[in-house]
Amino acid sequence: MNSHLRFPPGSRPVEVALVGAGAFGRSLLGQGRRMPLLNVRVAVDVTAERAAEAFRAVGWPEGEIALCRSTDEARAAWEAGRAVASGRLADVLTLPVDIVVEASGHPEAGAAHAHEAIFHDKHVALVTKETDSVVGPWLAHLARERGRLVTPVDGDQPALLIGLVTWAETLGLPIIAAGKSSEYDFVYDRTAGRIANETAAADVPGFEALWTLGEGEIGQVLAKRAEAAARLPQRTVPDLCEMAVVANATGLRPDVPGFHVPVARIGEVADVFSEAAAGGLLSGRRRLDVFNCLREADEVSFAGGVFVVVACEDAETWPILAAKGHTMSRDGRSAMLWLPRHILGLEAPISLLDVVLNGRSVAPEPKPVVDLVGRATRALPAGALLEAVGHHHTIDGLEPALVEAGPLGSERPAPYYLISGRRLGRAVAKGAFVTLGDLELGEGSAMLELRRAQDRHFFGADARAEAA
Repeated sequence: MNSHLRFPPGSRPVEVALVGAGAFGRSLLGQGRRMPLLNVRVAVDVTAERAAEAFRAVGWPEGEIALCRSTDEARAAWEAGRAVASGRLADVLTLPVDIVVEASGHPEAGAAHAHEAIFHDKHVALVTKETDSVVGPWLAHLARERGRLVTPVDGDQPALLIGLVTWAETLGLPIIAAGKSSEYDFVYDRTAGRIANETAAADVPGFEALWTLGEGEIGQVLAKRAEAAARLPQRTVPDLCEMAVVANATGLRPDVPGFHVPVARIGEVADVFSEAAAGGLLSGRRRLDVFNCLREADEVSFAGGVFVVVACEDAETWPILAAKGHTMSRDGRSAMLWLPRHILGLEAPISLLDVVLNGRSVAPEPKPVVDLVGRATRALPAGALLEAVGHHHTIDGLEPALVEAGPLGSERPAPYYLISGRRLGRAVAKGAFVTLGDLELGEGSAMLELRRAQDRHFFGADARAEAA
């Protein structure tokens, strides 16, 4: 649609407070300087100095940035028209901002920040998907009760895929599968006989024979590709975490707990993510999955893009679309429709404007559909610290899986990012899920209390019975 009609020029600017001035946050800060409809002049990070550095990095003059270490200092800086750089969210929540963008990337802090913002009657843009995967449905419910909204944001894959899925549903297109490409493409150098992504590389002699699916069984070719590229990570926690957010917003589910994660070329996706009866991998329709995009260096990238695979039931129209270059399965019965962009905080303002100006969330009423959980890849001793670290926020010794959502319980698999930061109170065998009963829970966890409240709301007596 015409975005000037969606957000009429002359509308009052939306006032934003950003929590977490990392790569995503800085892209939003920079975009806020370019938009007449958006002001992002409040930033919170672990220290006021780090928040100030983010303002400098996107072009704020030094004299217009105020280091604020109290509510009074934040208010004075705001009223003077300066950028407010703070180390504490509590110091800026009394400012007249419309929406808090939680982009800290820290699961526990994200839960506390979002909860605090809601109870100061702010809308929340929940960029921290780790928090969303554990307590997103409850935070959205709390916000609605107070006349506010929680939303994921365009520019990041969960919101983009939710948008694509709901667009297809609105058009009556039958969804077979939906998902995303992994963060890094698998780039094949046929001269060197190597496949590489941003993190690893592998020699793949004889891979030429696997470059196309051929006419044989798709699963066999994909298994050989996965084996050949075994040195490259093919399943990452962020991918499953993002798809958990999508599942809770749309009701789509994974076909298998850890996803199929095939190594596939763009033109193969409609075949690979078809039902088994059509030669694909899936046991049914409306499935979620991720693929690792296989390409050569001069081919278009799919890294971070999202897609839906739809059934081609209109026999008159789809042959015309195939002739126009749309990505079809070999039998012409399914097609992949995709959105390649993933531009972080450059596009996030669309969701922020929609919440504040139009009262619309990308995911207005998410419900617990799946839980992201962790399974031990080796024996883990009692006392081991389970800490999510690194760019992918991965817990060493655990592999991710998506299982049917349910209330917390001593013998139920515990949410992955509720596990993070806790020690094991007892040993966990290789292949076993980490349960709540395996953990030393301690006290004072905002996320744990929010999750218990979520369980009571959505699972009622089941949640109370599990807790007992």
